[in-house]
Amino acid sequence: QLQFVESGGGLVQPGGSLSLSCTPSGFNLDDYAIVWFRQAPGKEREGVSCISSAESDGVTYYGDSVKGRFTISRDSAKNTVYLQMNNLQPEDTALYRCGAPLGSCWAAFQTGPEAYSDDYSGQGTQVTVSS
Repeated sequence: QLQFVESGGGLVQPGGSLSLSCTPSGFNLDDYAIVWFRQAPGKEREGVSCISSAESDGVTYYGDSVKGRFTISRDSAKNTVYLQMNNLQPEDTALYRCGAPLGSCWAAFQTGPEAYSDDYSGQGTQVTVSS
């Protein structure tokens, strides 16, 4: 198992911004592809964004629903992966979790919900977008 801790969620009005952080417990994030996925009540897990390992040049991937609004980044010195979320909308409301996908970032976005395992993810941080 790999353990992660997410932070930065909260309540924000439509059009607002939040920055989420993902930190590991006892390992180097640079060695892994890291994915942010979200889950809303009654819906399947949805890949939001992914960044490949440092060895794979940190290539970034985004789900269609967040392209142009969300940005994933890695700070190796702080061993942290961030998700900057701008222009948030009510449909972005969900529990946001980070973790290591089963396979590469590209494969995870092809596979869908099965690529995001509880064994390799954190407990999540809640994001609520509401006026």
